[in-house]
Amino acid sequence: MVTKDKMPECDVATTVEIIGSKWKTLIIRDLMTGAKRNTELKHSLHGISQKVLTESLKSMIDDKIVERIDFKKNPPHVEYQLTELGNTLLPVIEAMKEWGQFYKKHLTI
Repeated sequence: MVTKDKMPECDVATTVEIIGSKWKTLIIRDLMTGAKRNTELKHSLHGISQKVLTESLKSMIDDKIVERIDFKKNPPHVEYQLTELGNTLLPVIEAMKEWGQFYKKHLTI
């Protein structure tokens, strides 16, 4: 978790610090539609290892953009969802999606 006193002065750098990894951005994309179980995220994120998924989720929980919901059932049932703060990232992810579409359309290679 990045503490306030250790955050970059640049606001863009702060955003990159929080969601800058490929996997974190894609986890947010997947959670935009609602809570997901670990296995649902793993299947959706082709190529991610369980270790990286677990570390990314833990980091995002520490940064208060994702919350872990433990249903305290047997067998264990845990889901992850965006927090209220995490939901404020939706326009950022949507802008990334739109720019990706624009770029692909205008790519002249």
